[in-house]
Amino acid sequence: MSERPEEPNKGSDAESLLPIDEHVEEGHDAEGRQVRHRGIYLLPNLFTTANLFAGFYSIISSMSAQSAMSAGDTAGASKYFAFAAIAIFVAMVLDGLDGRVARMTNTQSAFGAEYDSLSDMVAFGVAPALLAFGWALGDMGKVGWMVAFIYVAGAALRLARFNTQVGKADKRYFIGLASPAAAGVVAGTVWAFSDFGIQGSKLSFLVALLVAAAGMLMVSNIKYNSFKELDLKGRVPFVAILAVVLVFAVVFSDPPRILLLIFLAYALSGPIQYLLRRRKA
Repeated sequence: MSERPEEPNKGSDAESLLPIDEHVEEGHDAEGRQVRHRGIYLLPNLFTTANLFAGFYSIISSMSAQSAMSAGDTAGASKYFAFAAIAIFVAMVLDGLDGRVARMTNTQSAFGAEYDSLSDMVAFGVAPALLAFGWALGDMGKVGWMVAFIYVAGAALRLARFNTQVGKADKRYFIGLASPAAAGVVAGTVWAFSDFGIQGSKLSFLVALLVAAAGMLMVSNIKYNSFKELDLKGRVPFVAILAVVLVFAVVFSDPPRILLLIFLAYALSGPIQYLLRRRKA
């Protein structure tokens, strides 16, 4: 936090070195002069910055994988693609933590919300698209980069729509597939098949359909359960704790394939529920 005395004939914008004045508290210094304490909340924004770094690291790893492929190092390329996918999943964990930390410490802010969206765009928009392009779509030429762009545009539109609906939409549901879930489908696919030693060029058409579908689902009007109604603060039966432990054990037994199955199931749950509602109607 910075501290500076109130100066006459200067507005609040002139006094701040920040593009957005994140947090302002007025008080008096030891000499009785009026001062304003300015700055950004450190703790939640550290998690958001870590999320951004994970997305950036994924992009760098995807580029390294492409360089390894150009050099004929297939094993090295698979390793870098796996690193890129893992970084996206790490970004998901960090993305889930920053908002919760802000609420727990009462440090929510407009700056934090915007910063979070920009970080999400890198980690769940650009990084998965570049990962898919480097692993499988690059061999498809213009079609490949067009499919990758559909995904990036879908993520950008999804995040923009989410920002405009904060406080208005039903918190029990997401409208459209959330960008972290879409990223999980793409990253899980690359990680799982790379772990098997399968080259993406053999699955280019399938990956193109998957990436394009993920991009379209993000901007669709299909409802997805947000699970925000779950009360994690209250008491839960002991069996619930055992269930959570079991889930973690299953995921850690085979992370690439289990995570892919989880995110694929979630991505398909929206269209399936939509079709079931249409049939009942």
